[in-house]
Amino acid sequence: MFLTIENKMKWRRLVFATVIVAALIVGGVLWYDAPVLLFLRQFDCLFWQILSNIFDDKIWAAVFAGAVLGIYIRKSLKSKPKFRNGRGNFSLGCFVDDFWQKTKRSNVFLIFCSILAAGVVVQVLKVCFGRARPLLYEALEFTGFYPPSFDWVFNSMPSGHTAISFAALVMIGMLAPKVKPLTWTLAVLIGVSRVCVGDHWPSDVLFGAFIGMVAADLVKWYMLRDK
Repeated sequence: MFLTIENKMKWRRLVFATVIVAALIVGGVLWYDAPVLLFLRQFDCLFWQILSNIFDDKIWAAVFAGAVLGIYIRKSLKSKPKFRNGRGNFSLGCFVDDFWQKTKRSNVFLIFCSILAAGVVVQVLKVCFGRARPLLYEALEFTGFYPPSFDWVFNSMPSGHTAISFAALVMIGMLAPKVKPLTWTLAVLIGVSRVCVGDHWPSDVLFGAFIGMVAADLVKWYMLRDK
């Protein structure tokens, strides 16, 4: 979205999009979140619940962390891993460098880094915003922001499922353009599912989607910038 085919960031477009998304988020908080939520909640069904559970943020992280580890093990079997320094002692620095060199150019590692970047940003923002989840609104008509908060009930903004799903799927779409329509469609459906099941407000999902897209673009730009 903000990255050219030549792996150049469109910084002006990113700034412009950030302003637009920020305005839409504020608009959601002040106006459209409640009516859109109540409308989409009418369509809650097994499909949305399964979709929301299958693409859980922890599942994304576990799957791709395991895949990256598998790549490192496979490459280590072909070329001896470097765990020791010049003195022959175990060195964490040598291990990290060896891991980095063996995995940094793999597509799986790029996807994992996107997931990790989006996840870290989201967790920090959840605590900072402390937004009450829709379930409190539906049950008690209770809403608002109560930062800082580590309580799940007050960690609604932004949507972690959506952010990490967009980070992974947008990256996959950039790495394999032929499946891009499918990955984007799936990412949008995952975002919608988070509202349908009542776990997030629409603006939470919009915020999460934007974080995921930007994370994917920035990771790809940074990791492949010297190619």
